[in-house]
Amino acid sequence: MKIIRTVAEMQRTSEELRLQQKHIGIVPTMGYLHDGHASLIRAIRQEVEIVVTSIFVNPTQFGPSEDFSTYPRDLARDEHIAQQAGTDIVFYPDAKEMYPDGFKTYVSTDTVATILEGKFRPTHFRGVTTVVAKLFNIVKPHMAIFGQKDVQQAFILRQMVRDLNFDVRVIIAPIVREPDGLALSSRNVYLNPQERKDATALFRSLKLAEELIGAGERDAARVREEMERLIQSVNPTQIDYIAFLDPDSFEETRRILPRTLVALAVRFGSTRLLDNAIVDSK
Repeated sequence: MKIIRTVAEMQRTSEELRLQQKHIGIVPTMGYLHDGHASLIRAIRQEVEIVVTSIFVNPTQFGPSEDFSTYPRDLARDEHIAQQAGTDIVFYPDAKEMYPDGFKTYVSTDTVATILEGKFRPTHFRGVTTVVAKLFNIVKPHMAIFGQKDVQQAFILRQMVRDLNFDVRVIIAPIVREPDGLALSSRNVYLNPQERKDATALFRSLKLAEELIGAGERDAARVREEMERLIQSVNPTQIDYIAFLDPDSFEETRRILPRTLVALAVRFGSTRLLDNAIVDSK
């Protein structure tokens, strides 16, 4: 496995690989890899000849009061996990390499970037779309993979690829969970033992929504009330949102659709966790 730290070397390497007619896939990450990231690497490994895993804690997607400085970092651990999962190249630039002095150009998307996560983190998606656009231009992949856990991010990135005509196929992989249902996240390390136990309420609330919808409930507000009651029983710091959306348009809905995306964000202590599920109504 090769480690590349500069934009120039990564671009040169990608150009050489393309001239050799190698198909390149990218797994963009912020590091502190876990089994969820490894599953993305293994999945794209089945589709391409060269897997590039980028590791970059992107400062532009963090707000002023967020955890950029304390975000977990462990490059040696990341290299081991990336290699074991099937990575050929780790692209590991620093902030100066990605955002040199005088950097002033950003990629923004409208509407969907302003709701839910965008409401609580107003500059977040601008940072995400900008860094992913840069990674696409640097790595020149044929394919990119993202996780379903960050479902709003996945929707926005697919929109960006369509709107800006990136010649990149985007695939979205299922959420990977712990045995008790908690969605894997690099931020789970912040949870203390009690918070870790309480956080399973997110998955249990999604299962409850599936049960209620399966039993015929079609009023999203009623399903939300029951989900909130379950989550509040473990005393979270705050429920930021529980939303019911059309997965194809990301528009919120008051009625349960044939396919409804249920997305939520909840804080336990200082840790903010996301989860979601697509529920098919019978």
